[in-house]
Amino acid sequence: QVQLVESGGGLVQPGGSLRLSCAASGSIFSINYMGWYRQAPGKQRELVATVTSGGITTYADFVKGRFTISMDNAKNTVYLQMNSLKPEDTAVYYCKLNSRRGAVTIDNYWGQGTQVTVSS
Repeated sequence: QVQLVESGGGLVQPGGSLRLSCAASGSIFSINYMGWYRQAPGKQRELVATVTSGGITTYADFVKGRFTISMDNAKNTVYLQMNSLKPEDTAVYYCKLNSRRGAVTIDNYWGQGTQVTVSS
């Protein structure tokens, strides 16, 4: 079993910054990518950013230039540096791990979520 533990959420004023962390532990095989998703009240969960084990990153358009995702492969930990936060960034942020077992088996694991609130 794999566990994902997120931290770093909280309340911040518009224009402020937060850094989210997600540490994976347990029976982790080969990580394809880790990422961050978010879900605001009444909305569907959406992709924020992903990073592969090789360091390739992808970002949603609404965070480009403001958020930076990174991964420490040795620690199986992914980070999301969030700058210039806006009220519309308010959501529960979820960490995801996508890994491969053997030749064809893909597993997806999710964290419990961490609340980010941007408000004055």
